[in-house]
Amino acid sequence: MKKQTLPFFYFLLFTFCVLLSACNSTYTSKKTGYYKIDFPERKYTVFQKEGFPYTFEYPVYAQVVKDSTYFDKDLQNPYWINLDFPQLGGRIFLSYKAIGGKSTYKVKQADGSYKDSLGTNVFDLMVNDAFKLTSKNESVASSIKDSLFHTQNGITGVFFRVGGNAATAKQFFMSDTTKNFFRGALYFDVTPNADSLRPVVDFLQKDIDHLINTFKWTNKQIPAK
Repeated sequence: MKKQTLPFFYFLLFTFCVLLSACNSTYTSKKTGYYKIDFPERKYTVFQKEGFPYTFEYPVYAQVVKDSTYFDKDLQNPYWINLDFPQLGGRIFLSYKAIGGKSTYKVKQADGSYKDSLGTNVFDLMVNDAFKLTSKNESVASSIKDSLFHTQNGITGVFFRVGGNAATAKQFFMSDTTKNFFRGALYFDVTPNADSLRPVVDFLQKDIDHLINTFKWTNKQIPAK
């Protein structure tokens, strides 16, 4: 073998050994990971606006936004707002209806289509609607659990926990059964993925609990003596 070919021969031999060792090495799969989320420091402020039938405390890192769907087009619902969490990509839809008042409802027609119809807000029917809206997640939910709550401020309601890749994992409603009905639902602006969203959902759960525990009606009727 000529001396000038020796370096090239050793290079080929070295390359072959490297490739051989790589083929024999044990492959270790990497676990699926998600981006680390830096959560904001918890601090709350009061939502209390003149004329609104309710008040509560909400996080300072949330923004109170009027739902344009209802504020711009349907003046029957002037107390519908959203809590936006820009840093976390979430939103809590908050809706209010006066029991005995009028609202627009979707009424199913004979041909299967739906038509807007003005109807009366009946407490029992609104409770049924709240359960129906939650049950719409059954096709993708791994579980749906509801629990009754009663706060120190005298607020009674039902909280829904939806497991799996549902569009909304947390829903609730509160009512005094005679005058006011308030509902909330947490959504995200991404495709639902229970695993990746769990840290954010768990973080916001405490904020929802705080909202509920500080919630008060501002137009509650005082019983006659």
